[in-house]
Amino acid sequence: MSSTDPPVRVDSFEHLFDHGAMTPPADVSTLERVRSLQERVRQVQGTRPASTPVDTLPALSGLLPGGTLHAGGTYTVSGSSTLAAAMAAGASQAGAWCAVVGVPTFGAEAAAALGVDLARTVVLPDPGESWLPATQALVDVLGVVVLRPPSRVREGEATRLAARLRQRGAALVVLGDWPRPDVRLEVVGGAWVGLGSGHGRLAARRATVRATPRSGRPRELDLWLPGPDQQVSLVSPHAARTGDAAPALAPVREMAS
Repeated sequence: MSSTDPPVRVDSFEHLFDHGAMTPPADVSTLERVRSLQERVRQVQGTRPASTPVDTLPALSGLLPGGTLHAGGTYTVSGSSTLAAAMAAGASQAGAWCAVVGVPTFGAEAAAALGVDLARTVVLPDPGESWLPATQALVDVLGVVVLRPPSRVREGEATRLAARLRQRGAALVVLGDWPRPDVRLEVVGGAWVGLGSGHGRLAARRATVRATPRSGRPRELDLWLPGPDQQVSLVSPHAARTGDAAPALAPVREMAS
């Protein structure tokens, strides 16, 4: 499979591996589908050591304690689905399998532009009431899971999943609220670039991102989220002062609405 192949959707198992698509019976439950996929991922990548470091895009390293995602860590993101995808992109580029759970509007093209390898990405658009056991099954074999819970998460649910993350060495990125995350990331300011005099096209987004660890001081960085080249990168000091963008402009694509 190449990195441009479509992601694996658990609702159909399309394009799972090179030997062709597989479609389970219509009456197979979501959790059974995930467990079936779990076994197939194990066959492809083998056993993933729990101590495997979780690679991170360089632009995000200044926001995270130790400069990287931590195996077993939980991170919440608010204000940008692109930032959530970028949190998984570094691990995906390094060869890890990733998943996107509970985001039916997941934009594969935008995620791929950020560096997410779609050939090793599992998409579970609507897990319904099975979201917790399905996510637990996915973190057993995947490096990073991006999750949007369908409802408010109870403390006990978060505790059980946190234990699973630590045991398996995966990282969880949550779109929305989560009890006691390791780091909260939120977009607290910024502006779109590309519109002028009421016309034109959105070409980039400058965003101020604040990261608040469970213990320690908050950190803030100005990022292109994404930039004119569709990548996540630091805003240069000159651009931060003047508001200038890089000269090469392209329409912005969002990971999800």
